[in-house]
Amino acid sequence: MFAVGLWGIDRGGMWRDEAVTFQVARRSLPQIWHLLHSVDAVHGLYYLLMHPVLAVHSGEVALRLPSLCAAAVTASLVAALGVRLARPRVGLWAGLLYAVTPMVGHFAQEGRSYALVAAGGAGGTLLFVRAVGGWSPGRGVSVGCGSMRAGCAVPRAPEGAPVGVSTQLPAPLEATGWGLYGGVVGCTVLLHEMAVFVLLAHGCALVLARVPRRVWWGWGRAAGGVMLVVVPLGLVSSGQAGQVAWLEPPGGGTVEGLLRGFAGPTLPVLGPYLLLIVLALCAPLARRGELSLPAVALPLLLVPPATLLAVSRHWPLFDDRYVLYALAGAPLLAAAGADRLAGAAARLWGRRTRHVDAYAVPCLGVVGVALVFVAQLPVLRADRDPERRPDNLAAVSAAAARRMDHGDPVLFLPALARRAAVAYPKGFRGAADIALREPGPVSGTLYGRETGPGELRRRLAGLDRVWVVAEPYALRPGWYPPAPAEQVKLALVREQFVPRAEFVRKGSVIRLYVRKTSAEAEAEAGAGAAGVRSVGGRRTCRPVTRCRGRGAPPVPPRPARP
Repeated sequence: MFAVGLWGIDRGGMWRDEAVTFQVARRSLPQIWHLLHSVDAVHGLYYLLMHPVLAVHSGEVALRLPSLCAAAVTASLVAALGVRLARPRVGLWAGLLYAVTPMVGHFAQEGRSYALVAAGGAGGTLLFVRAVGGWSPGRGVSVGCGSMRAGCAVPRAPEGAPVGVSTQLPAPLEATGWGLYGGVVGCTVLLHEMAVFVLLAHGCALVLARVPRRVWWGWGRAAGGVMLVVVPLGLVSSGQAGQVAWLEPPGGGTVEGLLRGFAGPTLPVLGPYLLLIVLALCAPLARRGELSLPAVALPLLLVPPATLLAVSRHWPLFDDRYVLYALAGAPLLAAAGADRLAGAAARLWGRRTRHVDAYAVPCLGVVGVALVFVAQLPVLRADRDPERRPDNLAAVSAAAARRMDHGDPVLFLPALARRAAVAYPKGFRGAADIALREPGPVSGTLYGRETGPGELRRRLAGLDRVWVVAEPYALRPGWYPPAPAEQVKLALVREQFVPRAEFVRKGSVIRLYVRKTSAEAEAEAGAGAAGVRSVGGRRTCRPVTRCRGRGAPPVPPRPARP
């Protein structure tokens, strides 16, 4: 997992969400605390964890390294779950399958909290299994392979214990087990509140296992402690719900995309993967009082995504990264299905192949995972391209550096388009941000606080040209911003300036506007009075020169001031 994640980790550019982590985590602790009162409270703990990391070295690799380490830890925890709930070869296959999944590799190279949340979810699940079954073989509720008994190492009761009677850990040790479980899940929920659905998955596992009442009591106390943590965070983040206003109610395509993300984006991998999962679920999920691998992995795989999808039908909150931690259930079930298939083959061939089975079958499984990796290699390679992200702020900053002169005024439309200048200020060094009143660290915002409409009109009145760095949607005719300052920006640019050159980068547009001449203004006013309209009902303006790359036409020189 570490090798796959390290491959191409320095893509040469951050996208918008990583840029937020990069700029917020480098602020002082009081400034981070000030910011969380207005935005991004759900990521507060993650920013605090990243603060000392970026204090040591503020680079893109350092930004992504915690996610890479978390992904490697998660792969190890998935393997540990497979070993404890089944056998070593199941753990080996499950951990390797997790490591070569493209969705895992994607978030292993993201400077965001989702890989750490996945590690917390897997660690909490392992502690849950241990708390239910005790801290040594044969203690507490039996933890075994359920119905997949062929060759399964089932824990035995301690020597001298009455047959059919399960011994329990002493109460202090049992309380410690549930306390550790609650602490890990609580920290995971603080990293991202959507991780709370892992509690529902664990509750479903207890239902399937039909555990005794005392186990329910221990789990209930731990879950109650986690809820005491998540409720205040939820109340604060609900006041910042505008951050996810872009999410839409999920549809069939959302479910299909999640399925391909969890099991494999290509059909040669997806088909066998699903068949192995079905094979693992053919037998009864669990026996009474026993946590089997399917009883743990199936709720982990299905319950968090299904719950968030159901909620999002009425209150859109679903995004596949919010349930990345649920992916751990898929490789566990696929590995269990492969183990069941190997057991059936061993029974068919007889016990004469026992030694071959002990060594050859695990190796065959590793070869199978290697074939999965090779089949998905093009997907993994393409994901290393920075153009696969929604935007590339480094490219935007480089384009600005090539075209803007020292002292050139620049206007960001809307204000969040300033993120390229915040993440890569070198490209905008010397440019005058004419709308900015207070920078983000001082104002407790992500992108700074801008001046009012009146002051903005005064500042624009003395300019004969201005660079506009905009989100693509902001330059479309139908866009109308709700904020008064944004409305003034849009109105002044459209009424008093004409576009002369445009440089397009994925996710951003850099456009040069020059002030209209008297003849242009009179001609436009006359055309408007006469009702002259162009295609689409909008008045025409001078054609825009669209420039892409270094071979673009030169920007017209700055006209001399009177």
